[in-house]
Amino acid sequence: MKRFSWTAVILLFALSSHGQIKVTLLGTGTPQPIMERFGPSILVQAGSEILLFDAGRGCLQRLRQINQSYDKISALFLTHLHSDHIVGLPDLWLTGWLISERKEPLKIFGPLGTGNLIKYLRKAFAYDISIRAEDDKAFAEGSKFLVNEIQQGVIYEKNGVKVIAITVDHFPVKPAFGYRIEYHGHSVVLSGDTRYSENLIHYAKGTDLIIHEVALAPDTLSKTDPKYHILAHHTTPEQAAKVFNEVKPGYAAYSHIVNLYGQNIQDLLKRTKTAYTGPLVIGEDLMSFSIGDTVSVTRWKSK
Repeated sequence: MKRFSWTAVILLFALSSHGQIKVTLLGTGTPQPIMERFGPSILVQAGSEILLFDAGRGCLQRLRQINQSYDKISALFLTHLHSDHIVGLPDLWLTGWLISERKEPLKIFGPLGTGNLIKYLRKAFAYDISIRAEDDKAFAEGSKFLVNEIQQGVIYEKNGVKVIAITVDHFPVKPAFGYRIEYHGHSVVLSGDTRYSENLIHYAKGTDLIIHEVALAPDTLSKTDPKYHILAHHTTPEQAAKVFNEVKPGYAAYSHIVNLYGQNIQDLLKRTKTAYTGPLVIGEDLMSFSIGDTVSVTRWKSK
């Protein structure tokens, strides 16, 4: 355990010293409850800032797998309030608070409605919060949130890290956001859930890494199909290729992979690469990216 802790310290020092950003896909899935792909959640480490984007199913377990403690998280950012992006929040919050002994409120940024979400979660878990503070001696301040309901623009700036909220098109879910995270001349863009978005392209241009959602469906899917509305809320591989060609990222990755009718997942690459030839990978849970002068990709190896 001691050896693992020193490894984390050395990694953090390296990231801070060289202006690098590390991105870890905690969950790359959708509402489907499958073990291979947990709910949507992405961790971004830049210097001393440890930022979490969305809190889908199982995000706390994924954080535990990479030895990342809840009390070290600087802020949580929500892309939108669809349940698959927030259903892991009660566990992240309450179990994380108890186990990590967090002493300070967590900053949370999200769309209009985030304040009500937190208000009613606190009401729902009022008994647990009270008994943990009284019986387990958990720090009451560590159970609190500092809520910021956001609009497009710079919403977070600390220790050289800047987070920019980007309005995207996930109609009828409105507002919905993507994010651009900048640090020491490097950046990563997270699309959030969106259809093809010119606004996202505008804010993402020239980024080192873009992590984009995608929906894979049969070519024969018609507007009369009961699942067509799902496809209509997301981005097809062909549309993603158009986004990547406009953005010209150093690297592109797919996450939040909507797979209608069990298509071959490798078709994502095949269909995208008919129009886009840049570096591209299908994201997997716990896959990580190190962003510096180049972008390197590491797949998780279970131990």
